[in-house]
Amino acid sequence: MNNIILEMKSITKEFPGVKALDNVNFKVEKGEIHSLVGENGAGKSTLMKILSGVHPYGTYRGDILFEGENCMFQEINQSEAKGIVIIHQELALIPELSVAENVFLGNERAKKGIINWEETTIETDKLINKVGMRVNSSELVQHIGVGQQQLVEIAKALSKQVKLLILDEPTAALNEAESENLLQLLQEFKKNGLTSILISHKLKEVIKVSDHVTVLRDGQTIETLTKGEDLEEDRIIRSMVGRSLSNLYPSRQPKIGDVLLEVKDWTVDHPQIPGKKIANKINFYVKKGEVLGLAGLMGAGRTELMMSIFGQSYGKFQSGKVMKDGKEINVSTVDKAIENGLAYVSENRKEYGLVLDDTIRENVTLANLKEVADGLTINQRKEVSVVEDYREKLRIKAPSIEQKVINLSGGNQQKVVLGKWMFTDPDVLILDEPTRGIDVGAKNEIYKIINRLAESGKSIIVISSELPELLGTCDRIYTLNNGKITADFAVDDANQEKLMTYMTDDRSEAK
Repeated sequence: MNNIILEMKSITKEFPGVKALDNVNFKVEKGEIHSLVGENGAGKSTLMKILSGVHPYGTYRGDILFEGENCMFQEINQSEAKGIVIIHQELALIPELSVAENVFLGNERAKKGIINWEETTIETDKLINKVGMRVNSSELVQHIGVGQQQLVEIAKALSKQVKLLILDEPTAALNEAESENLLQLLQEFKKNGLTSILISHKLKEVIKVSDHVTVLRDGQTIETLTKGEDLEEDRIIRSMVGRSLSNLYPSRQPKIGDVLLEVKDWTVDHPQIPGKKIANKINFYVKKGEVLGLAGLMGAGRTELMMSIFGQSYGKFQSGKVMKDGKEINVSTVDKAIENGLAYVSENRKEYGLVLDDTIRENVTLANLKEVADGLTINQRKEVSVVEDYREKLRIKAPSIEQKVINLSGGNQQKVVLGKWMFTDPDVLILDEPTRGIDVGAKNEIYKIINRLAESGKSIIVISSELPELLGTCDRIYTLNNGKITADFAVDDANQEKLMTYMTDDRSEAK
């Protein structure tokens, strides 16, 4: 028992109408990497917020023992003083400040209220070197990539003499190389005796670095698995969802019709960088009932291309046409794009897809209020009926449609966004990273929704950084690099190696 650095005993936490945690028990050994996994809404983040003092003592039942001491944290500063530091999925950095200023924000190197900038710079340089950063400590955070920003957060944690580092979905927004770098960093920390708790939906990463994995389901502890004994992906999935997901990508029999949408010679300039094109004479098409994939590395222009088409909401339009059923359509504004049957589910659901402080009911009808209105007044009976129908069809887990979206799990938030755009009855649905940050069970449900929409004759365009996801869900895949389409594959002719070859190939656009 002397090797146990953390023990959480019989933790129970309730929110209005929801029991988030029910008698959860959780132990972590000193110097290990211990992963915490479960479906969205299983209680992982809530448990860590209790540990870090975000949910203060008195708002939950149970005990926290850290290094043998019973802790009753009232705020996050108290847990940090003990050496417990949490890095949330949404990074807590100030973009307009430098790396050094962010690293020591709230923990300034100062005497009598005056910051010692020389000491701040020297200490920051040591820390960023330790985490393998390749930027100057004076660089503004807004000028560095997401992967480097994640390292700033870790350097910030190390400046607080961290003993237990908690990382909530640290690789969700990172590319493959950045994710690998971060995982290697955790393993280096482990060699130096630092304890880490990793929350992640990426089970291959979890298995690669974890000594133990604890599974939560519906707010309860299911089991803790040990490396070298029972730590296998199928076993984790079975524990997470209560069933086997041997077929994560549900099969379907595609019924593909004629070309519905065609983009011709689409050229768009970067909004800030003169001469840089985010779309360079791009041509592509999607057919009725087809699921089309867009594959590309970060910076290839996938999101930018689709946003420029959906209401020209990104970049400076130069030239090109969008054809639907053989006729040119106007997509110069978001309203016109929606009127012409396009819908776009953003990769950033919290910033662009949802009004977090509004209810499920208000969010689902937001993009098509005229359908639930009598003149200038919302027909609440009609609105409730519509939203209840979507709640049932999409299996949105919530006490009622009056639940605020901010209190839903990531997977259920994603379903609300899908419901919002499905209610506009689009002909073409663009899904940008539709399963980012959600668990395998919720992913499976999203894939089934995509299949149902395709079977009804809709055209679906999926942007994804996960090549297995594209190969498992799409009928055809385009690869992009540097604002150009480099290849067009039928899914039966594609594999990860082929896709990656063309994702890194700056050749002329495929015909």
